[in-house]
Amino acid sequence: MSTIQVPGLLSFTIAILVFFAGANLNRLIPALTRWSIPEAVTGGLLAALMTLVAYEFFDIEISFALGARDMLLLYFFTGVGLNARVSDLLAGGKPFLILLALTLAFLVIQNLLSMGASEVLGLPQGMAILLGSTSLIGGHGTTIAWAPIVSSRFGLTNALEIGIASATLGLVVASLVGGPVAQYLITRNGLSGPRDEELTIGVSRDAVVGHEDDVSYISLLRTLLVTNIAIIIGYALHEIILEAGINLPLFVVCLLVAIVMTNSIPLLAPRLPWPTHTRGLALISDLSLNVFLAMSLMSMQLWGLSGLGLSLAIVLAVQTLAAIVYIILVVFPAMGRNYNAAVISAGFCGISLGATPTAIANMTAVTKIHGAATIAFIILPLVSAFFIDLANAAVLGFLVR
Repeated sequence: MSTIQVPGLLSFTIAILVFFAGANLNRLIPALTRWSIPEAVTGGLLAALMTLVAYEFFDIEISFALGARDMLLLYFFTGVGLNARVSDLLAGGKPFLILLALTLAFLVIQNLLSMGASEVLGLPQGMAILLGSTSLIGGHGTTIAWAPIVSSRFGLTNALEIGIASATLGLVVASLVGGPVAQYLITRNGLSGPRDEELTIGVSRDAVVGHEDDVSYISLLRTLLVTNIAIIIGYALHEIILEAGINLPLFVVCLLVAIVMTNSIPLLAPRLPWPTHTRGLALISDLSLNVFLAMSLMSMQLWGLSGLGLSLAIVLAVQTLAAIVYIILVVFPAMGRNYNAAVISAGFCGISLGATPTAIANMTAVTKIHGAATIAFIILPLVSAFFIDLANAAVLGFLVR
């Protein structure tokens, strides 16, 4: 077995090519666009399958340097924060609390399902924890953090491999089912989004050239400057928070810094140009998200799933079915049965099975076709990137005690 380590710049360049490959496939297969499958997901999965072929048939293991991916995550969430005005946050107050309660409830349901399925299948003790909210709602980061604890507590030697495999499959499934679920709800209920409102991320597919807010190098540089300043402050504040014993992800800190900046600086300096709800910020956020997602999916080592057999597939199928039923029968009605609720439903697939960027990518793919959903992009990242991590940590601490 020979190993190819792809360096950073080449990995970033390949990710762009992967995105364009996905965009072309979506254009050639209209069903992919109709069901709101993100271009980065289509291309990323294709690239992951190609690396799997290289591994299985040519004994070549390909791995990518992912430093640029982590930076893109900061740009993306900072952009979300810069778009979060107080008026939007206040409007999202009640929906935010409802979505938080729904997510917390599903976190418990997800762990109960994994424990029940593991008991029926006769899986080793401790494996249920890794097939529940640890890997699905928590994702790869939570899995890596908790796998050693599960391994030590239950003597499960391959805990990390099981957790990573579950998180990887969950990410793939979340990327594929979010758009179709939203499309089903939109079509069934005759919903549509506002056509006169700018998208939070990206530009709609039928956007016209000549818009009064057309992007120029000045607007892009201005937006990048503000974004970089927010990220730099986020880095500094993150160090202070860590020294205080509070473990918050860096992208959450950058998100909060951007929210504070966008709701204070324009008031203190009203004549200062600010990027909130501009096309430049939407494009930078869209670029960051798509390349991040392409890099995440193309770097999946699918061969790591082969040794875990049918049990993992069965448990994940149960979790996926439960998530879809919960979204259609609980989340969508509770969030108001309107267009925003349908977009949030697409995002909830990402929360429950994949990761926050996957949730945002699902929602972005829907809004590019059907119109903006501002409230969805405000409340979902706050729920999935901050509060739910704290709740998940508390639940996991109880399960492994």
